[in-house]
Amino acid sequence: MSNATTTNVNISEKVTEPISLTELAIVKVGELIAAEGTDEVLALRVSVKSGGCSGFNYDMFFDSEFADDDLVSDFNGVKVVVDSASAEMLMGSTLDYSDTLQGAGFHITNPNATRTCGCGNSFS
Repeated sequence: MSNATTTNVNISEKVTEPISLTELAIVKVGELIAAEGTDEVLALRVSVKSGGCSGFNYDMFFDSEFADDDLVSDFNGVKVVVDSASAEMLMGSTLDYSDTLQGAGFHITNPNATRTCGCGNSFS
C-alpha cells in the first residue's frame, strides 16, 4: 500500500506515481528540506537526463517551481516532482536511502533499466 497521493498539476484525476520513496528516504528528504531553512515550498525533483556511461543519468535536486505537466506526489508531507518526459522512464521506480559503513546516500531501483553502470547513477 502506497503512502503517496499523486496529482498532475493540470489534471485533477489520480495517476500512478512514477517513483515511490521508502520510509528511510521520506525521512531523509524531509530532514534535508527542513535544513534548507526557506519559506518556499520545496519538493524533491527527480528527473532523467541524457548522459553517463550507460546513456541516462538520474538528477535530483530541490525545486520550488513546477510546470503544468509535472507529476507531483506527496509522501507524508514530502513532495516529489517528476517532469512528464522523465515519468515514463521512472515509472515503478523506488528511491531508497541508506547509511552504512560503506557510505550514505540515495539509490534508485528502476525496473525499466535494462543495464546499469557500476556508479549506480547511469542506466539504459
